[in-house]
Amino acid sequence: MRCGELPTRCTFKGATATMPGLSYLHLFSAPVRAGAFPAFPAASPRCALWGCLGPRSLAGWARSRVRSPLEAGGSGERLGGATPKQFCIVQGRPLVSYTVRAVERVSWISDIIVVVSPENIETMKSIIEKYGHKRVTVTGGGITRHRSIFNGLKLFSENEFSNNQLQKPEVVIIHDAVRPFVEEDILLKVVMAAKEHGAAGAIRPLVSTVIASAADGCLDHSLERAKYRASEMPQAFLFDIIFQAYQQCTDYDLDYGTECLHLALKYCKTNAKLVEGTADLWKVTYKRDLYAAESIIKDSLSQQICIITDVKEAAVKVGFVLHESLRSQIKVETISISLSKQDNHLQNIFSGQYYNFVCINDKKYATEEIQQLVDMLEESNIPLLHPVVLISVHLNTSENTPFSIDLEELTRMKKFAREVKRKNVLVYGLLIQYKDYFPLQETVNSAAALTMALIKDRNPELIGQLLVA
Repeated sequence: MRCGELPTRCTFKGATATMPGLSYLHLFSAPVRAGAFPAFPAASPRCALWGCLGPRSLAGWARSRVRSPLEAGGSGERLGGATPKQFCIVQGRPLVSYTVRAVERVSWISDIIVVVSPENIETMKSIIEKYGHKRVTVTGGGITRHRSIFNGLKLFSENEFSNNQLQKPEVVIIHDAVRPFVEEDILLKVVMAAKEHGAAGAIRPLVSTVIASAADGCLDHSLERAKYRASEMPQAFLFDIIFQAYQQCTDYDLDYGTECLHLALKYCKTNAKLVEGTADLWKVTYKRDLYAAESIIKDSLSQQICIITDVKEAAVKVGFVLHESLRSQIKVETISISLSKQDNHLQNIFSGQYYNFVCINDKKYATEEIQQLVDMLEESNIPLLHPVVLISVHLNTSENTPFSIDLEELTRMKKFAREVKRKNVLVYGLLIQYKDYFPLQETVNSAAALTMALIKDRNPELIGQLLVA
């Protein structure tokens, strides 16, 4: 995700709280399919994966059984805006959609439940539908983080078991829905630790010393940083332990408590296993975190590129030189084809994880070919989750005449780029001089630099522009 104009785009409609400072969204998940637990030992636990968003939570479950609730409330008070941070738009998608997708990618999670404040239920459902999320159920939460998590757990209680299709899990994972970069490895570690110890949670070293102030505002005492850790998400519990803990909670616990591991210790005498987490477990709390998250997402999207050339000699040669110039920076695949919807190689590329394409053609304006690529991208659903960059490279191969700028054609190109932007495809133009008296390597190196700048920045304001290498 990048910075840019992000704050002005954090305007997801309907994502406001019913109480000052609070808005809730939780996610859960249900049983996985038989045999879908390749990473688990033979004696793997029957688990439920649950995720929380500081009053926000996400959950997913598997038939082994693992499910995951994602708590995704929060009013955005610390973010400094009216929109809850989980609904802020980052690279064209609400932040919570990235977290749902992170859990959704885990094959042994078969069901995801989102617990959200009543006024945001329809908003969350529209996100699920728009971005094609699967195995997701949305349900109503409470007015605090713990009350929302408890509401999610009640879906699996014996009293409500017969009224829904969600089976009671053995292990539940709680994850924060504004921690979109959670990996399967840490989810598996906390699940297996919870199976053995009853409860487990990710931790990280403290980055600042914790101090306590006296009533007069002066220092009372400070904690020795080396002895303490920051509690992070995800956390995992045997379902019966965390559910019994919540059943015994006082109203004070439910209204002011923040640590689920503490509830398991306090009411069920369960000492949680602490699992060292990775640096990517941080959560979006302040506006600067949105910029950091956007930057991370953009960086992940710019790791590989596909260069598509037609079969003519000039295009193939430029494609080869561009491939060599780019491969020291990112993963590059180059294919030379006559564009056709029946091309199996190209279809295989589109079924992969490429979000950046360079199309090299010796025509001045290859609008028809670019339209074919856009149609194929749309059919592949690649642009559904992330914006796709498509750079149309025009070769000026004429030896005697300079490249003439056809303003009418450029206007059509810009109009076309605006139209396909609605499909989440960003089209840019790039001109390369291919003549004997032009140093090709130098020109292509310039084109490679421009290509990297376009795919890293993914600036929608530059679509339809023709850049000259």
